[in-house]
Amino acid sequence: MRNGLSCRRPRAAVQTAALVLTFALPLAAQGGVIPLPTEIHLGSGWFSVDSAVVIRVPPADRGADAAARHLARLWTRTNGLTLPVRSGGARADTRTIEFRRRSGFTQEAYGINVTRQRITVTAGSSAGMYYGAVSLWQLLPPAAGARQIPVQTIRDAPSYAWRGLMLDSSRHFQSPAFIRAMIDWMSWHKLNVLHWHLTDDQGWRLQIRKYPRLTSVGAWRVEPDGTRYGGYYTQDEVRDIIRFAATRYVQIVPEIDMPGHAQAAIAAYPALSSIDRAPRLPVSSRWGVHSHLFNFEPSTFEFLENVLGEVLQLFPSRFVHIGGDEAVKDEWNASALVQARARKLGIHDAAALQTYFTQRIGRYLGAHHRRSVGWDEILQPGLGHEAIVMSWHGASAARTAAIRGNDAVLAPDPMLYFDHRQSSLPTEPPGRLGVISLQDVYRFEPRDSQLSETQQRHILGLQAELWTEHIQTEHRVEWMALPRAAAVAEVGWSGPQRNWPDFLERLVPMSVRYRAIGLDYADSVFGIQPQLARSAGAVRVTLSNLPELLDAALDITIRYTLDGQEPSPTSARYEAPLSVAVGAEIRAATFVGAEQVSRTWTSHLDAHAGARRTSHELDLCSNNVGLLLEPRGARSAADSPVAVDIMNPCWIYRDVDLGQGREITAAVTALPFNYELGSDAAKIRIGDNRTPAGELEVHIDGCDTASVSLLPLPPAAGAGGLVELPAQTLPPFAGRHDVCLRFARPSLDPLWALGWVEIGT
Repeated sequence: MRNGLSCRRPRAAVQTAALVLTFALPLAAQGGVIPLPTEIHLGSGWFSVDSAVVIRVPPADRGADAAARHLARLWTRTNGLTLPVRSGGARADTRTIEFRRRSGFTQEAYGINVTRQRITVTAGSSAGMYYGAVSLWQLLPPAAGARQIPVQTIRDAPSYAWRGLMLDSSRHFQSPAFIRAMIDWMSWHKLNVLHWHLTDDQGWRLQIRKYPRLTSVGAWRVEPDGTRYGGYYTQDEVRDIIRFAATRYVQIVPEIDMPGHAQAAIAAYPALSSIDRAPRLPVSSRWGVHSHLFNFEPSTFEFLENVLGEVLQLFPSRFVHIGGDEAVKDEWNASALVQARARKLGIHDAAALQTYFTQRIGRYLGAHHRRSVGWDEILQPGLGHEAIVMSWHGASAARTAAIRGNDAVLAPDPMLYFDHRQSSLPTEPPGRLGVISLQDVYRFEPRDSQLSETQQRHILGLQAELWTEHIQTEHRVEWMALPRAAAVAEVGWSGPQRNWPDFLERLVPMSVRYRAIGLDYADSVFGIQPQLARSAGAVRVTLSNLPELLDAALDITIRYTLDGQEPSPTSARYEAPLSVAVGAEIRAATFVGAEQVSRTWTSHLDAHAGARRTSHELDLCSNNVGLLLEPRGARSAADSPVAVDIMNPCWIYRDVDLGQGREITAAVTALPFNYELGSDAAKIRIGDNRTPAGELEVHIDGCDTASVSLLPLPPAAGAGGLVELPAQTLPPFAGRHDVCLRFARPSLDPLWALGWVEIGT
C-alpha cells in the first residue's frame, strides 16, 4: 500500500452505510462538503471560529501536524483566517480544534465531532487526518465574514479505493507547477490517483537517462503552422512532483504506452520500428490512431525494460500503466522481421502477438513487485490475474475482467472522457462536440448489479480522462476538469446515497472556493443560454438555464442589466423575453439566492444580433467525428471555436423565410487537417470544387439538391481567423426552408469550417 491506496474497497459495513442527515439547515449554510460524507448527524448550536481558536495536534505526530497546517492554510486562502497550530492538549475552557489519532478506522476514513466548545478530527492514518482536515475546511462557509460551523458529528470513509483522473501530458505539455496545483485541488476532492499519460505518438515527456534522444528528439514536434512545440519533465522535476503528491495522498501512476502510440519513441530510435527498412519518422503532429508499433526484436524488449527500470526508480507506485490500446496490426502483418520472430515464438496471429507483448512486460513488472495496468484491449486469453484492466470501451470490459478474476478500473468513453464539452453553450472551449454534462457524470453508477459481491471487489474504482489533443492550455485543462472532477469524486467516495439537487447546492460554496483560489473552473451548469431574434427594429432576447439546473429546485434567478453595470442580487430579474433596442448592451448572470454562480454573459446587440447564426446554432448534417475547433490564429471572441464534423463539413440552417430575394453572408476558417483516420479518410468527399480553392455551396431543402449559390473561398494561406466571404443573393423560394451549407474543396487539407452565416434582406 502506498499513499493510502490499498486497491480494495472498505469493509461492507462502511460501503452500505446509510446517510444520516438532518436538513434543519441548508447544506450551503453548512459549507457544502464534497464529496458527501457517509454519515452526518446534526446537533443544535454552533462552534464559532475566530482568532481565539487554536488548532492542537499530538506531540511528534507529523501526519496530524501536516493536516492541521494544511487546514489553517486553506482557511487563510478562502476565509482570511489566521489560526495557530500548536502541539499538545488544551485546557477544557478554551475553544479548540483538535486532531487525534485512534484505531478503528480504515485507511482513508476519519471522523469529525463538532460541539459548541471543541472540534475533534479523528483518524487512524495520516491520510484520514488529511481528509478530515479537508472536510472541516469545507464545513466553514467560504467568506471572510463566515465564522460559524454547525454542531454535528461526521463519520466518513470511501466506497472505492481508486478515485482518479488521467492527465495527458503527451499531446500538450503542462508545467511542473501546474501538475502540483492539479494534485493539490484533486486532494481537496479526495481524489487519490493521478494517472499520468507521459508518452504517445505526439511526444515523449519523461527524461530517460539511458536514452537521451527520447527527449532531445521525441519530446518535440513541428506543428502544422511550422512552429516547434514540446517539452519534457526531468527526473528531478518528477521526483519533486512525487514528493509533493505524497503530502496530498495522491498516488501517481505513470503510463508508458506500448506497443502502439509509439511514434515519438520510434522517431528518436528508428530501430524500434516494425517497418522493414523504415524511413525516419517525425514525431507526429496529427491526432488520431497511428499505425506505428514497436517490433519484437530482443533489443526492443531490452530498450523497453531499461526504460521501465528508470520509471520504477522514479515512481513508487505499485502500478505502472503500459497502454495497450489502439494497436493497429498492419505493420506487424506486413513485416518480414516481425513475422519471422512470431514463427520463432510459435505465434500465428497478430492478436496473439500483442498478448505475448503484454505478458512479457507484465512479467518484468511482476519481477520488480509492480502490477501492470492496461486499457481494456489487453483483456485477452492468457492475461495474468495480476494485471489491472482499465475499461474504456464502456463498462462491459470491467465486468468481464471481474468475472475472470482481474481487478478493473472504470474509465468509460464517453461518460468519463473529459475532452467532451460540458454543455452546448457558446462559452465551451475546443474539444469533442458531444456533450458530457456535469449531471451525466454525477449519475454514472459504478456498481454493476450483474456481479456478485466477490466479483464486485475486483472493481477498484473509477477515473476520468483528460485527453488534451484539443485542450491546449492549462486553463482549459482546469475548465474541462472542474467541476466534473468533483462529481467523479462523489461517485467514487459517497456511494449510492448521493443526490443531484443536494450536490448542486453544495457546489455553490465550492465554486466560491474555486474562485478564491484562482481556479479556472467551468460554470457551464449555471451558465446562461441566450437566444436572439430580430423583431421590428429591436432584438428579442430570450434567456434560460440548462435543464439539469432547473431540475434541481434551487433558488435560481437570472438577473440582468442594460446600463453597462455588472448584474447584482438587486438587478432586474429576468422573467420573460425582452425586447431590447439595437445598439444596447445586455449583461446577465445566474444567481442562487444572493450568490452569483455564473460568469456574466454580455452581448452588444449590434446590427447583426439576432440575424447571424454561429456554427453552434446550426445543425450538423452529420456527426461522424464532431469537434469544436479553434480557428487558426484566433484573435478575438468573434473567433470562438467552430463546430464541425471533420468527415463532412456541412451545416443546416433550419426554417429560413426565403419568400423574397435574400442576401447570404458567411464567415469561414481554414483549419489544418491533421488527423489520422486510416481507411476512413477515403470516405471524405473532396475534388468536387469548381474554383481553385473551393467554395461554400448553398442548397435548399437537402444537401444533395443542386446548389443555388456558390461562395468562392480565398486561398487558405491567407485565411487566418475567420474570413468573411463576399455576399451573394439567393433566388426567391416561397415559404420557409432548410438551407444546407457545405464545402466543396480540392483536398483534405485545409479543412474549411463555417464560423457563422447571416441570411437577410
